[in-house]
Amino acid sequence: MSDLSLHDGGSAPRRSSIHSVNARTKKRNASEKRFKAYGIAAICVGLFFLVVLAASILSNGTRAFTRTVVSVDFTLTQEQFDAAEGTLFKTKAYSDYFIAAVQQKLQEDGVQIAFDEATIERMMGKVGSAIREHYTANPGDLGQAVAFSLPTSSRVDGYFNDRVTRETMEDSRFLMAADLDLADALSEAGVITSEFNWPFITGADSGVDNPGGAGIGASVIGSFFMMLVVLFLSLPIGVAASIYLEEFAPQNKWTDLIEVNISNLAAVPSIVFGILGLAVFIQFMHLPQSAPLVGGLVLTLMTLPTIIISTRASLKSVPPSIRDAALGVGASKMQAVFHHVLPLAMPGILTGTIIGLAQALGETAPLLLIGMVGFVARGYPDGFLQGFVEPNSAMPAQIYTWAARSDAAFYDKAWGGIIILLMFLLTMNIIAIILRRRFERRW
Repeated sequence: MSDLSLHDGGSAPRRSSIHSVNARTKKRNASEKRFKAYGIAAICVGLFFLVVLAASILSNGTRAFTRTVVSVDFTLTQEQFDAAEGTLFKTKAYSDYFIAAVQQKLQEDGVQIAFDEATIERMMGKVGSAIREHYTANPGDLGQAVAFSLPTSSRVDGYFNDRVTRETMEDSRFLMAADLDLADALSEAGVITSEFNWPFITGADSGVDNPGGAGIGASVIGSFFMMLVVLFLSLPIGVAASIYLEEFAPQNKWTDLIEVNISNLAAVPSIVFGILGLAVFIQFMHLPQSAPLVGGLVLTLMTLPTIIISTRASLKSVPPSIRDAALGVGASKMQAVFHHVLPLAMPGILTGTIIGLAQALGETAPLLLIGMVGFVARGYPDGFLQGFVEPNSAMPAQIYTWAARSDAAFYDKAWGGIIILLMFLLTMNIIAIILRRRFERRW
């Protein structure tokens, strides 16, 4: 039997072309398309929830940046000032002057509505004390027209911000339904207006009974002093530890143990560092409670593992040829590290440090343990050094305090504080990106 007969009697081999797509390739391509679709779907879901979160924060927090005020041009003569100061109830005399000015404004606009001092007190609080303080501090304004913009109560502000309605409101010592008639009349006359709430940004917390006067400015200062402590402690300690572990430490079981523990510390819950700070810095070392110094020390302990890990990664990313070239021209080990390796790794080090600071800025749990949540800062520190040791609050602690209070107006303040905190965090991350791109070296 010849080879030709054997070939003709058998089955012919299947031949395929690279230009045709077989079943296996089709299945593989379909699997790849499904994986891409899953990835796009995951990104869309993440973006959807991000948009929902941002919309919720903005819709609830923007109300904190506006306030409802009663704007009246008020003229107080020297005779009225002397008469008020000569009475026993001085603030009541100034309240009477203010009520008379409001009534005159309404009469000029043709509005007839009766109200008394109790109504004004429910709508605005103690206006007499604010007017008296102004003229006591500025006696030159006597006899001249002064434009007063006095904030309304939180419930009146909520009425104009749709947080309080006539249907849901019940008469109480804080506000009555009849008071809203006066509020509507004052609004139509242009006496009640809305303005940007600068005291919210520059002011301090006003206690549980005055949500309208609450501000986050003092807490921003407290966070600033804490971040200074964290920066000047965590950066040199973290960088020095990273340089030693990455460049100089021998590879043995002790360094392996240290590296494992640093990685584990980066995953420890932040409240554990708060317990450590309470036990060591307050109960053992007797440092001042609720002070930014103690808060900065606690946050330094929490931030160090993050800075050490990011710094070691930056040092490791520098090519070994840089070290070999420096050593080859006669540089010592320390000169090679500090003159060549460290400058090239500096962008990553700065980025890791800023990200660590941003993480520390938003922490609340460690501050719970050292009392910064329970303390209400009513003013700014008296000096730079006092800013570290005097009791103060921090932005996340202040937000937590507002969210825990019963008045709904504090809820808006908490959302507004979240917006300010996010702006700080976004700014710090943008700075980290700019520094990294500015100093980054490519090999």
